[in-house]
Order: sequence, then structure tokens, then C-alpha cells
Amino acid sequence: MDKECKYSQCLLLLLFACKFCLSKGVDTLSRGQSLSGNETIVSKDGTFELGFFATGRSNNVYLGIWYSSLAPKTIVWVANRVEPIFNTSQTSRLEISKDGNLVLLDHSGSIAWSTNLVSAPASSVEAVLLDNGNFVLRETSNASNLFWQSFDYPTDTWLPGAKLGYKMLSSNNSYEVQRLVSWRSTDDPAPGMFSLVLDTNTSGSEILIQWNKSVSYWNSGIWNGSMFPSAPELKYLINLTFVSDQSETYYTYSAFESAVVLWRFVMDTSGQLKLLQATRGLGYGASALTFTQPIDQSDVYAFCGEFGVFTGNYSSSCTCLEGFESTNDGVPGCARKTPQRCKTNTSPERGNAGFLPISNMKLPGNPQSLLVENEGGCKSACQENCSCTAYSYGGSGCLIWIGALLDLKQAVDVQKKLHLKVATSEIQVPPTDNSGDKKRSTIIVAVVVPLAAAILGGFIIFVTWKIKQRGKNSKESSEDLLSYDFDSSNSETDIETKNVNDVRQGKKGGLILPFFSYASVCTATNNFSAGNKIGEGGFGPVYKGKSLKGQEIAVKRLSRGSGQGLKEFRNEALLIAKLQHRNLVRLLGCCNEQEESILIYEYMSNKSLDSFIFDPVKQMQIDWDTRISIVQGIAQGILYLHEYSRLRIVHRDLKASNILLDSEMNPKISDFGTARIFGGSDSKTNTKRIVGTPGYMAPEYLLEGLFSAKSDVYSFGVLVLEIVSGRKNTGFHNSDSLHLLGHAWELWNSKRPLELIDPSLGCPPDVAPLRCINIGLLCIEENPNDRPTMSDVVSMLGNELAALPSPKQPAFTAIRPVINTKSISSNDQKFSVNGLTISSVEPR
Repeated sequence: MDKECKYSQCLLLLLFACKFCLSKGVDTLSRGQSLSGNETIVSKDGTFELGFFATGRSNNVYLGIWYSSLAPKTIVWVANRVEPIFNTSQTSRLEISKDGNLVLLDHSGSIAWSTNLVSAPASSVEAVLLDNGNFVLRETSNASNLFWQSFDYPTDTWLPGAKLGYKMLSSNNSYEVQRLVSWRSTDDPAPGMFSLVLDTNTSGSEILIQWNKSVSYWNSGIWNGSMFPSAPELKYLINLTFVSDQSETYYTYSAFESAVVLWRFVMDTSGQLKLLQATRGLGYGASALTFTQPIDQSDVYAFCGEFGVFTGNYSSSCTCLEGFESTNDGVPGCARKTPQRCKTNTSPERGNAGFLPISNMKLPGNPQSLLVENEGGCKSACQENCSCTAYSYGGSGCLIWIGALLDLKQAVDVQKKLHLKVATSEIQVPPTDNSGDKKRSTIIVAVVVPLAAAILGGFIIFVTWKIKQRGKNSKESSEDLLSYDFDSSNSETDIETKNVNDVRQGKKGGLILPFFSYASVCTATNNFSAGNKIGEGGFGPVYKGKSLKGQEIAVKRLSRGSGQGLKEFRNEALLIAKLQHRNLVRLLGCCNEQEESILIYEYMSNKSLDSFIFDPVKQMQIDWDTRISIVQGIAQGILYLHEYSRLRIVHRDLKASNILLDSEMNPKISDFGTARIFGGSDSKTNTKRIVGTPGYMAPEYLLEGLFSAKSDVYSFGVLVLEIVSGRKNTGFHNSDSLHLLGHAWELWNSKRPLELIDPSLGCPPDVAPLRCINIGLLCIEENPNDRPTMSDVVSMLGNELAALPSPKQPAFTAIRPVINTKSISSNDQKFSVNGLTISSVEPR
């Protein structure tokens, strides 16, 4: 009897205890139950699972939600990302407290995380993991009465059905803002530096990606009711909905094929917003990337952290500045190898720090401007301020940086130097041993090495002189690039008519172009060193060179592995050799030795036009007068090619990157590798070899292979609209327009042409930009016969009082342009003159 009684008591106790246990696989946590250890709750359809997890080598434990069927474990929500539980999850638990809140207790029983509800919910509450991944605290008897939900507090992931936005707080007229915040690193769920948020300044109609919740480096553009201008492809991937009322503003979305495909937005540790999809049941490695912004890693602000330098376009390309080393804490960033020593916050110890000049580096953001007399004053101001980390002195005056340097990127086209403050031990060479033997060795080396060098140099000079003497009477002898006087050569102003056939047939007899020796070209470019490299394209790399007289040149070297460019190399060398016009780039010579094909040009210090008008910072450096002057200069250069060079030359690849700018911002047309010569009576011709760049190519040329001078007029019209608007034609999305041309026509048709003008420069001072828009639209008309000649264009630009005809609907305003902005050619080859690429297609 006693045994039966004890057995009944044990059974009753076991059943009573099980009431407070949680069975694996259920979707609900009720009051009185707890979740701990390896226990989890799973949504009814089995998609999501909630429980404890750890990442990396850390002993930190987190409460989170993940896809139950995907491996490796894909976390979509973390409760205690700010306050991880230390030690082990076996002694930690999740439960519903007496006041109705969800609480996460650590091993000591302290609250590590809570729903923090102020007003106590109903006595009958439960926590449920729904099929959409939303973890909710709700009334047991009324499932629609929610007290709290995880969807209101996203971490780095935005799931279908969740809201992303902000709520209006009536108490102080402020907002409660939701953000997607990246993880600190791939194995640390703590809040990182990158976040996605709605812009309250545009009433939520625009989405921003920010660094440190302060610096916006990507925006979606204003929502137009169906799509974002900067992310139009989302329209075809998800069903996005925008809701705004007096209490809240938010976006939500539903996914296509949701029964088969799992969708999620992630604010990634790379600083990019990514839309990923995974097919249910595929398991490991099933997630696929379908959308990302910014597309280029280089567009992410401060991706490499403090004092880190971004060197490439992939996520692992971060290095430290000289004198700094990686912090090795799991996230990008660098720290000084030798800390600065300061007497006070503003006064450093003298002799402790010096400056290291750094070239080819984009200047970091947020500088302070100082008014000083010269660079010495700028250096002193930074030297005397212990918080100053770097300075730069140039056209913008004196700029200094206080605190950490951010958003550092390598850039070959930056002329300004950054002077980085580092410990003197990082600059100075350590003192050598003062022993007698080393002193004697130093003296011997100091005497013998220069003497040997002088003898060897004299021998080389003698041999070189002998070689030159032997080839003195040879017509094909090579010139010495280092000593060549470019100012007194190539003085012809045009191509003589008698040489037209020579140019057509490729005869050297019709050339006055000097051929330089390969050895002298190597010396001028420091043996084609990486430090002299200023760009690269399909043709090959471009180097900066210098003669003994200090004349700067640009040297373009055909890549041996290119398999392309020989025909274009010959065409350009023969064609442009005798063309002389202030708006055409000047070809100074070439080199064709040792299987090398090299072109030597005048050096353009301001690089190409596209580096200014399409750069959000540099475009402000060219005001309206400069832009109009550039338009007029390009028009003069094309007019010369079409009518005044005694050869009718059609360029066939006019675009912003083929317009170079000298030190005074004068435009120079470059890249004549694909140009063609017309006879005196020719008006148009046909070709099976389509060359050019999508977005700049006339319709009759792109679709039928017909080209003429009017083909260049069309390209010029596109250029004009890009210069006025500061926006690219290809890849353009705005309202219902598929490219810049359609947008310009839409604004012109609706009597709003001034809205096309680049807003970064404010209101134009006169009607010149408006006339440019009119002229640009005339140049891009579909019928070549309706387009003006370049002579007409120059006349219209020069006479502001002359009435302009009304443009007709442009070509390609009803179809999507080709997004690839590389040049095309039907020979499946690549060619470049100034970092410009020609890839190929076969015309239809």
C-alpha cells in the first residue's frame, strides 16, 4: 500500500512538472513555461525556429530566430544583441514574468533582456512564433490582441510582412524610428556601423543607407507609387507597399512564390543592402543574392574603418596607412603603432611626430578649413594640435583633419597630397652602428658606387651615341623621347590633301609623327612603374611620363594579351598625326619596337570629363560658365573634324570619358581608334562593324550600321544633356523614363526643362543652359536629316538671340537602353586610349 501511494505521488509530481516543461517543436511559450538549453520553439509550418545560439569562438549566447531548414544557421532576429549572455545557455532561460513581460534571465537570474511593457497585459498571455517569423506576445483568448512583436524591433533582417518605418510620438512631436542595423562582424550580432532607415525629411518616401546613423551614402530616390528610381528592379522581385498616415509611416512587402521561396532583406556587414532568396528544402548553401545596393563596395562609406584604406572593389581589400596596424578585433579598422604623446589635449610633445606624404589617395571626409598664408603655416597648425591627424594644402587652401580618418580610398587621379601625422620613429631610418668597420664600409660604398655608376653611365651613353650615329641616315630611326622638343615639332595645322591617300593606305610616307625608342619611353615612365600608372582600359594601361625638360606626357601601352587594338592603334596613329586643333588631343608620337605598340599624347592634368560631371563632389567644381565653355569647345572640335580638316572624319565614339580636360578645363576630343574618313562627296556609309558606346550611338547606326556626320551629332546631343544635368544617360531611372533622353523629353514636353539642370549649381545665371537643352534635343532626333549639322550647332551656341526650332521626339524614348556603358565592336575585341573599353557585339 505504501509503495502504491509513493508510486502515485511520483507520477502526480511528474505530470505536474511536465505542465511547466516545453516540448521541442511547439510554437508557443505559455505563462509558467520556460525555454533553456537546447530547447526551441518552431513555427507551425516549420519555417522558423527560436532558441539560443552562439557564434564564432565567443562564449556569448544569444536568443534568436533562424530558418529551421537552412544550413548553416541563418539568423533573422536577435533579442539580446546588445547584452549577450556570458557562459552557457544551459543555465539561462526565457519565460513570461509575473507582470506579463517576456524576460531573458542569465545564469544568475538577472534580466539580460525584456520586452519592457509598461502597462501590464492581460492575465492570460502567451508568446508565439508565427509562420512569417514574427515572435509575438499576445492574449491567449484573443490572438489578434498583440502586446508586443519582434517585427517592431528588427535587427539586420527585414522579412516579408514586416514593417520598416517610424511612428509619430504625440508627447514631444518626435519619431520612434525603426532601423535595420548590420551586425558588428560576421560572427558578432552586436550593432554595427551600417543601417537602413526611412528619411523623415522626405516624409518617409525615400530610404537611406547610413554609416554610424549619420552619414548617408546611398538613397533610393523618391518613391513614385510603384518603384524607387535608384532601385527599379525591386518592382519585378517583390510587391512593395508604402503606407503613411497620422500615426505611422512605413514600407512593407510581400514576396512572389512565397510558398516555395524564402525572401529576406539584410543590412549586411559589408555596408550593402542585400535581397536574398532561398528555396525551401534545398538546405545547405541555398541562399542566392538577387539585389544589392550600393553595387560597388567602393561606394560604401568608411567600409575599412578608422585609418583603413580601401584598395579594391571586393570586401577583403582593406589595408592600413603606414604607421598604423590592424586592430584585429573582428571589424575593419587600424590603430597607431606608436601612440602620440601630448603635453595637453592640444599641445604635443615636440619631436614626437612628423608627417608622411601620401599620394594617390582620395582625401577623407569632414576636413576643417584654416586660413593660413602658405603650406608651412598649414603644417604648423596641424603639428601644434595634438588632435590633428593629417593636413592637405592646395587649391582648396589649408585642410586639416581632427580625430580618426575615414573613408580612405586609393585613387590614381587625385593630385592633392595627404600629409599624415605619424610618430617620428615611423619616418626616420634607425641610426646605424658607429663602429669603425661600418664607417669604413660606408665610405668605400659612398665612393666606389658613384664612380662605378659614372663609368657604366658613360659607357651606356657612348653605346647609345654609336647606335644613333649608325641610324642617323635611316628614315626609320627612332627618336629619344627624353630629349625630344615637342614644342617645336608637329607645327602643321592640317592634313594636306596630297597625303589623304597615304593616310587611307597607311603609308608612313604621309606621316610627320616621330617614332620614339622603346628604351627612352621606359625611362620616361620609370620603367612603366605602378606609381606612374594613371589608368587602364581595354587598350591597355596608361602611364604618366616626363622628358628631361620636364614636359609631361601620357603614354598608352597596348597590352600584349589584349588580342585587340592593333588596327585601332594604326588607325589612330595615321589619322590624328597631322590633325591640329585646340579641341583635339595632341598625339606627340609613338613607339613600335620590341613587339610594343605605344602612343604618346600630351598630358591632360584634369583627366576626363566624366570624372567631373558624374562625381557628386567634383561636379560642383565646374560652374555654368565652364560647362557652357566645354560644350562650345567640343562643338568646335567636332566641326573641325567634319568640315575644316580637309578630310571628313566621323569620330564614332564621342562620349564623356573621351573628352579630356587640360589644366584650364579646355576640352580635347580623344580616342580616334575607331574614327573613319569620308571622301569629299560621301554623305553616309554602311558598315558591318558596329563600334561605339551604348547610350551614345545613333539609332540608324546601332540598328542598321549606317553612319555619317549626323551620327556624331547625335552623340554630341547626348553629351550636352549629360553636361547640363550632371547625370549619365545609361543606367538612368526617374519617374516613367528609362534614360536621360526620355526624361529630358518628358520635362521639355511638360514645359519644365529647367528641372533637368544640375541642382548642385543652383539657378543658372542666364538662358545658356536652357538653350543647351534645346540644342541637345535637336541633336538626338530620330531622323538624321532632322538633326542640325555641327556648323548649325556652333552657330546656335554662339548666337543667344537667334530663335531655336522646337525639337521633335528623340530616338529611343520608348525602349530601355543597353545598361552596359562599355564601347562595343563587332570583332569581339577590346581597345582603349584613355582607360576606355571597346567590347563587341554583332549587329542585327
